Amino acid sequence: MNAQQHILVVEDDQELSKLLVRYLRTNGYRVTSAPDGRDFDRLLADHRFDLVVLDIMLPGEDGLSLCRRARAVSNVPLVIVSAKGEELDRIVGLEIGADDYLAKPFNPRELLARIKAVLRRTQDAGVPSRETTVRHYRFLGWTLDVIHRTLTDATGARVAITSAEFDLLLVFCERPGRVLSREQIIDLTQGRAFSPFERSVDILVSRLRAKIKIGPDQPSTIVTVRSSGYQFTPDVEAS
Repeated sequence: MNAQQHILVVEDDQELSKLLVRYLRTNGYRVTSAPDGRDFDRLLADHRFDLVVLDIMLPGEDGLSLCRRARAVSNVPLVIVSAKGEELDRIVGLEIGADDYLAKPFNPRELLARIKAVLRRTQDAGVPSRETTVRHYRFLGWTLDVIHRTLTDATGARVAITSAEFDLLLVFCERPGRVLSREQIIDLTQGRAFSPFERSVDILVSRLRAKIKIGPDQPSTIVTVRSSGYQFTPDVEAS
């Protein structure tokens, strides 16, 4: 990892914040810290970050609210850390757009591994992640730009999509009509920190479905195949 990668740590526990900042800087990252939502908003507006480490239990506005608001305006990768480690809390965090969720207490090495896994998906954003000559995939009026890692709808408007969502859609576009198991999806998306938490695959599929739905009365483009996995149903044109 190179020193140009900039991480924002949003944590109100001063001792933990100092520990994380020091540890991440030792491992070659540029790190900025914020103790609450007010500083989070200001820093996110004024700087470009490659990833945000976001605590849930913050004074004033909580981290889930900040995650939801950030996801509405930005594709910056988000890793939530929280003392709330129950499965339901993880589901909520992932459903609102977090790229990973790590329960406290945690070993800083594990957080570093999660950060690396998420950043691996975005550090070469201008370069195709696979050896391919394909630049675009088109389906039902949508265009997935492999080079610039963007998604546009039938009107040409760009749709906000996270790195994990992009990689999942790319996997589907490369294999239209095939039924992919959750295990295959994890393998094919190359290193996203799903952990052993299999529901995170379902949540990611659900988020992607909502973004590429054609209309309320139209069938889903991603079909659940009972006991098998998921199938991407549209015809896909590669160019």
